[in-house]
Amino acid sequence: MSKFIEQPRYSCALGAQQTVVAIKRAVPIVHAGPGCSGKISALIGQGEGYAGGNTIPCTNTSESEVVFGGEGKLRNVIDGAFKVIDGDLYVVLTGCTSDIVGDDIGSVTSDYQKQDRPIVYVETGGFKSNNYVSHSVVVNAIIDQYVDKYKVNEEVEKGLVNVFASIPYQDQYWNGNLEEIKRILEGIGLKVNILFGLESEGINEWKTIPNAEFNIVVSTWAGLEIAEHLKEKYNTPYFHFSYLPIGGKTTSEFLRQVAEFGNIDKEKVEGFIKKEEEKFYAHIERTADFMLEFRYGLPRRFYTILDANYAIGFSKFLLNELGIIPAKQYIIDDTPEKYRESIRELFNKISEHRSADVQFSVDGGIIQEEISKDKQKNRALILGSGWERDLAQNIKGDLLIISAPVAYRLILNCGYAGYNGGLRVIEDIYDIALNTYR
Repeated sequence: MSKFIEQPRYSCALGAQQTVVAIKRAVPIVHAGPGCSGKISALIGQGEGYAGGNTIPCTNTSESEVVFGGEGKLRNVIDGAFKVIDGDLYVVLTGCTSDIVGDDIGSVTSDYQKQDRPIVYVETGGFKSNNYVSHSVVVNAIIDQYVDKYKVNEEVEKGLVNVFASIPYQDQYWNGNLEEIKRILEGIGLKVNILFGLESEGINEWKTIPNAEFNIVVSTWAGLEIAEHLKEKYNTPYFHFSYLPIGGKTTSEFLRQVAEFGNIDKEKVEGFIKKEEEKFYAHIERTADFMLEFRYGLPRRFYTILDANYAIGFSKFLLNELGIIPAKQYIIDDTPEKYRESIRELFNKISEHRSADVQFSVDGGIIQEEISKDKQKNRALILGSGWERDLAQNIKGDLLIISAPVAYRLILNCGYAGYNGGLRVIEDIYDIALNTYR
């Protein structure tokens, strides 16, 4: 029995093309039917990067390739990409058509690898998984086929860490989040391979992945397979923080846990935390009169319609630092079953005195129907996607767009992680609330 799912919030496995786009001077080469890559860019793209969007080379496989195979056409596109696009790394990704037909992209790509061309292949047929999963598959393929070949050495460098956090483009605020995570980790004395975005050194940074003293995963579940793979491959231990740290309390907790895991100088860590907390809470103290005067016109309950990483991070921040009470929390990333119980436990202990009800669902239509029927929905805050704009208007609530598709926001370097991200959350929430003040 088929099932229609309303309002998609992530893509198929081929969505990992955006993982490649987020690496400086990296070029995805898509072996798929016409339109696949474009639809992914439309859903989660927002910005073409160096070789994304309409720049992405694609075989545009058709009936002919289905009948006779598409390996020859793939070779032509790869040759053309090398001639036309000056990249540091090329990653061949497959779509449903080529995976079903059975094109041997490994054989095609290996011919170029033997010529010392910086090229990697990954099977990402859309039916295999979603882009939360295929992100890890693509990163691991780059590590195995490129990093392992061109690595500087395998000697451990004291204080060097690899960070695996926001999934580029699926997390629409990925670049700002990664910048802040790198900033605060460097603040406690670490040297950070952030790997994606403007703060990364590109492929040269990837080549030092094996040299890390330890890895840091800032995610509920997506990305854990990368750290586990590196532990098996290079014997690199990893620290796991299971949600995005937002604001003063959880960011300080994150840094202290990292410091304890990495045996980092405690005095230096506490000095940095003290300085950051003083700035963070000084800004909040300046708003005390405003918070008191407008307390009856501000949101008192909130719903999250987000992936697990954001849902937990925002719930902790809004409840514990802003005093907004959680209504039902909806997680929409198709979380694998083996991680769900630990997520429920995190929501059960969202604070010392409160818990939150959580539901896993990928169907936006069902979620919105449930919220509409909630008797306490009025003057609520919704943390969701562009899909929730009409819902917010209908229930006279406030909407902060966090999740893909964003549709109604332009995002440059905005991020919600860390100390600076917490301040941005407050600004955005109360800006929206005041704009709709009734």
